[in-house]
Amino acid sequence: MAPLEPWEKVLISAAFLDTVHGHMACTDCHQGEQSPEKEIAHTDLIRRPSMDPEAACGDCHTNIASVQANSLHATLAGYTTVLHARSAPEHHDTLDEMYNNHCASCHATCGDCHVTQPYYVGGGFLSGHEFQRTPPMTRTCTGCHGSRVGDEYLGKREGVRADVHFRQGRMTCVSCHTGDEMHGQPDNCQDCHAGPVPDEPMPREHRYHGVAKPSCGSCHVEVTTGRDGNEMHEQHSADLSCQVCHSITYSNCESCHVQISDVTGNPFYVSQNTFYTFLIGLNPIRSAQRPYKYVPVRRIPVDPDSYVFYGEDLLPNFDALPTWAHATPHNIQRNTPQTESCNSCHGNAAIFLTEDKLLKETHLEANRPVLVTTIPPLLGTPITATETITITDVLTPTQPVETDQP
Repeated sequence: MAPLEPWEKVLISAAFLDTVHGHMACTDCHQGEQSPEKEIAHTDLIRRPSMDPEAACGDCHTNIASVQANSLHATLAGYTTVLHARSAPEHHDTLDEMYNNHCASCHATCGDCHVTQPYYVGGGFLSGHEFQRTPPMTRTCTGCHGSRVGDEYLGKREGVRADVHFRQGRMTCVSCHTGDEMHGQPDNCQDCHAGPVPDEPMPREHRYHGVAKPSCGSCHVEVTTGRDGNEMHEQHSADLSCQVCHSITYSNCESCHVQISDVTGNPFYVSQNTFYTFLIGLNPIRSAQRPYKYVPVRRIPVDPDSYVFYGEDLLPNFDALPTWAHATPHNIQRNTPQTESCNSCHGNAAIFLTEDKLLKETHLEANRPVLVTTIPPLLGTPITATETITITDVLTPTQPVETDQP
């Protein structure tokens, strides 16, 4: 995302004054003092009013502001959930310091989507302080979600086509990710309107917590229910996530380490390796909402010493979670290498996350929940229904298996 000129960041357009928000006094949101003198006007000025959404936006946007504090954009709960799970209580304060230095800047407020570019990428008005009901995808969403989601979806990887939803339908992020989801609103009616058994809304712990949304089935009902005449959809709709067949190669990274610059005092991170691959693993979060046995998996860039800058052995329970996790790449294609034939997957150990691909890693036991130990058998071979193909059956000296190296 190109940086804005200084004047673009502060200019309030005449068009803004004709909008609903333009009829409000500056002090209604930003506090400060009403004065033509700059120094006086900026006394106790609140630069980002929506850091407190209920105070800044709650008078008019009650239903949104009251729950926004529970949204993942506000809490970034996925970070602390996994950090604390890999650590121990005595290290949580230290990890929280690291988190505040390196992760919390990604926190997004109402204004970061509807008024300015995200603070994380430098801010600056989207259009002279005019509020945008629908955030512009390439100036807000991919400003933060760019290196993986944005580049994959928009086709910015050389030789890799853009996601079919963008390429053919010019769909934007909010075509699937609704305002309710982005604002942290409850997953079902009963969370607010208590039925026979009152149910308090709970903040989501990570992006795969709770109801699976957005869901491919929201638009592709006949496909996900196996009623579109496609035998493979009927056969596999319950045990394969849609991305297993319709995703393609995606980016992964390893060995991320954080530090603070001795020169500038700014926090930064270094990732030692980035590579592209497509691997299918077992679903580590299988549930009624996500019943699939197989899902694409992506390498989590954390290592046991990722935060050694802040102290030794801060992740004593590192193996409590796998280093490969459920992934939903944003690079969907109708036709992929997996859809060419049944045996593109059956009997093809190269596209499954198997133990041999983790030989360079020391966290084998932690990854047991996602490792595939039995490859689905080749079709059209004389294998009986009771037989299986194990990893040792497939891995032979004459049949090398691709690794996850770049």
